[in-house]
Amino acid sequence: MNGHRLSVLIAHPSADLYGADKVLLETVEGLLRGGARVLVTVPAEGPLVAELQGRGAAVVLCPTPVLRRSMLTPSGATRFTADAIRGTAGGIGLIRRCKPDVLLANTSTVPLWAALARLCGVPAVVHVHEAEAYAPRLQQALLALPLSFATSIVANSQFTADTLVRSLPSLQGRSTVIYNGVPGPATEARSRGRLDGGLRVLYVGRLSHRKGVDVVVEAIAQLNRKGHPTHLDVVGGAVPGADAYELDLRQRVAGQGAGASVAFHGYQSDVWPFLADADVAVVPSRLDESFGNTAVEAILAARPLVASSISGLREAAGAYDSVQFVAPGSVQGLADALETVASQWAVYRSAAARDASLARAKHSPVLYGEEMFRHLSQATGQA
Repeated sequence: MNGHRLSVLIAHPSADLYGADKVLLETVEGLLRGGARVLVTVPAEGPLVAELQGRGAAVVLCPTPVLRRSMLTPSGATRFTADAIRGTAGGIGLIRRCKPDVLLANTSTVPLWAALARLCGVPAVVHVHEAEAYAPRLQQALLALPLSFATSIVANSQFTADTLVRSLPSLQGRSTVIYNGVPGPATEARSRGRLDGGLRVLYVGRLSHRKGVDVVVEAIAQLNRKGHPTHLDVVGGAVPGADAYELDLRQRVAGQGAGASVAFHGYQSDVWPFLADADVAVVPSRLDESFGNTAVEAILAARPLVASSISGLREAAGAYDSVQFVAPGSVQGLADALETVASQWAVYRSAAARDASLARAKHSPVLYGEEMFRHLSQATGQA
């Protein structure tokens, strides 16, 4: 870029440390390695802020409307409109002050930023991490409509890109697929040679009906009733506004007398110690996942994986021998797959060790960062 240092403003919808938040950290590291100046805006404080600052990015708080299902209700629509009014003034002011070469909206749930960037004459790239193919067609189209303002779109999977086109055909040919860069554990923790004391199962992610955590709880209870000792660790907190689901989940465990077999650890920023203690990981989502970072993390940790047979998860984990896919929502299918891992432990343990090496190459954070830097540079027209 003729000696010019790329300046990037990144807009992100939250300051948590879940899937898209972790991908953002890899994006930031890649941009910084490439020599870019990076400013990230989030609407509120949270653990992500310190992580970004620790990597060398500047962070500023700026209100912005975030797309959630609640906006489809009258009260939700009112709040969204109020947030949009506040966010417009704040967003335009921030863009004009920092004068970025390009704006990156990290997820399609912050729809205002691409429009504001174009209004200010700044190229806008949207990194899409969401693919809700099950939603009503009109709803999909409305949620995808703000992407029309994007100079270009990065999709985290081919499934995501295809879903966008089905939602809004005018987006045909506008997406570039860049698979997530997913860092593995700092040190390799080999899985157990023998399953003394029973199988240790790990769930990592948000707690919601969509994520299917209750399916795992039921499968664990079934295995224990059959005389197959199995323990479940649940790492993650409830989706905002879905606290009732977590309460119901805990009551379900207590009602089955399974308190000794299921442990809730809440949100944890570092999942690797839990993966190190686990024998097998589960991703039991009931509905479409655009990709599946937690699936890749399990593979990187050399742990067998049982995941729902849905498009995004198959794209993320379908190439590995240590992975089994089961029908979404099937307690029996999940229990059978876990029993298979336990009964063929030596086979799955060896396959998981091989798969970890393949995943490290496929999801190299360094290569991912280089691709994102190149894409954003090209979006400015100066690369």
